[in-house]
Amino acid sequence: MPSTPMPPTNLTGHLLIATPGLEDDLFGGSVVYLCEHNDKGALGLIVNKTTDLNVRHLFSRLELSLARNDLADLPVLMGGPVHQDRGFVLHEAPLHEEGKRYASTLPIIQGLAMTSSKDVIDDLSHGAGPRKALMALGCSSWDEGQLESELAANAWLTVQADADWLFNLHPNQRYAKAFELLGVDPLRLVATAGHA
Repeated sequence: MPSTPMPPTNLTGHLLIATPGLEDDLFGGSVVYLCEHNDKGALGLIVNKTTDLNVRHLFSRLELSLARNDLADLPVLMGGPVHQDRGFVLHEAPLHEEGKRYASTLPIIQGLAMTSSKDVIDDLSHGAGPRKALMALGCSSWDEGQLESELAANAWLTVQADADWLFNLHPNQRYAKAFELLGVDPLRLVATAGHA
């Protein structure tokens, strides 16, 4: 009986954790939150690497006030190598249908969304907008089949993300904590890599 090909796994809402053997200047040591994954490719944000800006400085550069003190000192993430001149906001989605809708928002899962239009920044500037938010410059994307190839080559480990984890951990804690979510010691991965 011929085997039926398995449908591609949808990793939307998962973390990609770079394995210790991934030697890449940008993606080595990275944790990527996947905002979208389908048969056309994948889109995500690196959530553990930061720029030299915090949110207050970013808004100052945009010549905007920031009425959200809870966000002011958060580091701006280096979301990835694509569209580094654009901002991406990973945030809690509106809880009700009458909630705020933004011009360019990608609903994810678990009540999260990613917005790339300036209207969310304007809301945050005025003290409104999503209660919890992370801001990134640039994003990470994979063409059709590219991420699957990298997964098959053991460049990444995956685990379901947790919204509280994303919003409550400092970026420099996320790589080690992602391995804890998996229940894996990264040092053991290094020690056993390449052994049959």
